[in-house]
Amino acid sequence: MKLAISGTYSSGKTLTSYALSHLVDMPRTRARTMRELLPFAVPGKTLEQCDGAELIQLIVRRHVERVVHESHLTTGFVSDGSSLQEWLYGSVRVIVGINPNDSVHLSDVEHVERTPEMLFFEHVMDQLGVAIKEHVKNTYDVFVHLPNELELAKDGHRPVNERFRRLADEGIAAAIDELGIPRHVIGGTLVQRLEGIVEVLGLTPVTDVHTAIARAQDEYRKVDMTIESDRAWAVASA
Repeated sequence: MKLAISGTYSSGKTLTSYALSHLVDMPRTRARTMRELLPFAVPGKTLEQCDGAELIQLIVRRHVERVVHESHLTTGFVSDGSSLQEWLYGSVRVIVGINPNDSVHLSDVEHVERTPEMLFFEHVMDQLGVAIKEHVKNTYDVFVHLPNELELAKDGHRPVNERFRRLADEGIAAAIDELGIPRHVIGGTLVQRLEGIVEVLGLTPVTDVHTAIARAQDEYRKVDMTIESDRAWAVASA
């Protein structure tokens, strides 16, 4: 089974996929986060400082990493997200702007100015979507979609724009349904999510839920959460 845990940022994908991997002994795959990629892709910049071209580079990097990692796991895996989320994070910026934090004042019927640059960015996103949806259609057997139940993480890295997150979430769900891939929406606490996934997909646990969660939390703590502005300050102060 090739399973993707989908949803937007701050929905709990990473911890859920880590824990599920331990719970049912299924290989896990992921792409490095934007935060992890920034030091190599756009040194010295935070995500909100990136322009459209730099965002496209980051989206393509994450997509390529997913494709490479998934290609090595031919018998099945659980994926922390999918390329659909990176693509939608780009596509929705046509409405809310390259930096969504700058448009939190807009109403649900307003969008940022459609400048020539933004129109070109939209065209690029549309074409990236063609390739990404083809990959997703040919790769995943099923999606577990996590609803936006958790508070937006105000971590200085991800946009604090609830409209952006909602539009991306709706777009991810619509794209999965368009591709005809089964999509199960499972929410609740982490324990409830794991138990729900196991039940709906007929998976067989190899350990107990709390042990799986403890192992996942240990892994998660090892992920570098430093934002690029703090990293640059630390280097300058050394």
